[in-house]
Amino acid sequence: MNDNPWLRPAPGAPEAMPPVSGPPGTQTVEEQVEVPVPTGAPAPQPFVPPGPGPAHRKLRRPGPAQLWWMGVHGGAGESTLAGLGPGRAAEHAWPIGGSGPHCVVLVARTHHPGLTRARQAAIEWARGEVDVRLVGLALVADAPGRFPKPLRDLAHHVAGAVPRLWRIPWVDPWRMEAPDSETAPRAVTRMLAQAAALTAT
Repeated sequence: MNDNPWLRPAPGAPEAMPPVSGPPGTQTVEEQVEVPVPTGAPAPQPFVPPGPGPAHRKLRRPGPAQLWWMGVHGGAGESTLAGLGPGRAAEHAWPIGGSGPHCVVLVARTHHPGLTRARQAAIEWARGEVDVRLVGLALVADAPGRFPKPLRDLAHHVAGAVPRLWRIPWVDPWRMEAPDSETAPRAVTRMLAQAAALTAT
């Protein structure tokens, strides 16, 4: 039985159908680049109650659909990730409009305020309040050392609401110098490549 509270069907609704596989011998882009399979809600879910708010802003982004890194609070790291790889910083707002739904990776620090803002953004997406393609959530360590259990439990809860979760460790060199690809850990370079591959599908 699925223990993810975000994926419980509405009363009387049929169980979700499994994904349809392609012909034998074919590979999806995800399989070719070994991107993570969805681990949480793959699409907006019915009967999600409203979040406590405040809601995140929305900004119109004309033009073709593209990848956006959306920091759910100040200092989340959206500008850093946009500077290291594909995509643009979303200025802490949902990118809406354009010729198709934009692809969004939420970015949050792993402290309590960051995780609660990530939960709020996940609720807004789950309720269908924004027309975007949510790729996943990047949780950026807010401090070196162990992740306290209460925060770990909250992160696990939030992760169930989004299709994928990436964990970005504390990068000590970035305290003293500008982030760059030379000092980026493997977790960052892998996430950037996977996000790019997912948004190309």
